Amino acid sequence: MTPSLTLQLIDTHAGGDVSRIVVGGIMPLPGATVRDQMHYLRDDADGLRRLLLEEPYGIPEMSVDLLVPASDPEAVVGYIIMEVMGYPIYSGSNTICTATAVLESGLVPKQEGRQNFKLESPAGLVQIEALVENGVVEAITCAGLPSYIDTYRDSIHVPTLGDVTYSVAYSGGFYALVDASELGFSLVREEERALADCAHRIVEAIQAERGFSHYTLGDVGPLPFLHFMGPVEQVADGYYRSRSTTYVHPGVICRSTTGTGTSARLALMHHEGRIQPGDRLETISLRETGFIGEFTGSHQEGPHRVVENTITGKSYVLAHSDIVVNCEDPMVECAGLHHILTAGQADSD
Repeated sequence: MTPSLTLQLIDTHAGGDVSRIVVGGIMPLPGATVRDQMHYLRDDADGLRRLLLEEPYGIPEMSVDLLVPASDPEAVVGYIIMEVMGYPIYSGSNTICTATAVLESGLVPKQEGRQNFKLESPAGLVQIEALVENGVVEAITCAGLPSYIDTYRDSIHVPTLGDVTYSVAYSGGFYALVDASELGFSLVREEERALADCAHRIVEAIQAERGFSHYTLGDVGPLPFLHFMGPVEQVADGYYRSRSTTYVHPGVICRSTTGTGTSARLALMHHEGRIQPGDRLETISLRETGFIGEFTGSHQEGPHRVVENTITGKSYVLAHSDIVVNCEDPMVECAGLHHILTAGQADSD
């Protein structure tokens, strides 16, 4: 008989985006840093991502976060982010979910009030502030990656859509930013399929025409994200709100507005001179959930004015579960997975 192979998960969501936190069942990965371990998963063990984001175990709209030992002694744990587009080095919603799972699992004991600790993402150390009230994690604030505008109000011809004006921000990945109203959208849930189709066409056109290079990371692959921007309204002094929708190529409309999407919006608002340090932007999703981004400062990095920011949101625990991996199931593809499972190692040779 094939031995039982299981993965231990904590399923969570932030703003509607489900993040599956893998807390057990995977062998230690080679690599001196969390980034190195991410590269190993991407290049030699992509089966874990595909297993948990494809039928029968999952759907592409989910994300996966694998807990791994941190290489930086300041961090309590590391985490590797997996999505339908691959392996982003950072994600706000995944960080909020991972930090919540770390607290709910007891890896970091909960303390009433505000407590601080650090996680290690593939992008490096992430400062976490958790708000705990009556034993419940009510909010997570995480540092967003330094974000900047790469391209401002360029134009591209998109078949069936015509000429589309877009900007490009980097906030953990490259984002095309487009005005929703210019494309005929109000950003309501009934538009979800049409938004996905429209974004797919725009991203395909941009990818075919040009690539993007980060000022320190270099080439990070084709542009994977598009963010639809609704009108910005000022609801209080230094506090703004905007309906927003993030698309992940290929084909996924995020349930939340996403942390990196919100960081990208802050970078654009700063570029246009519309916000000051301390100002906040609340982005509202198709499902009426929200994240709050705060513009905390800026500095010069080479040719770019880089925005420092934080993202605040709440994550909910959905389930603690064991996933039974049955490689004899014709719907289960175990290629790229056997060699990292903690059980059945000898049988896979």
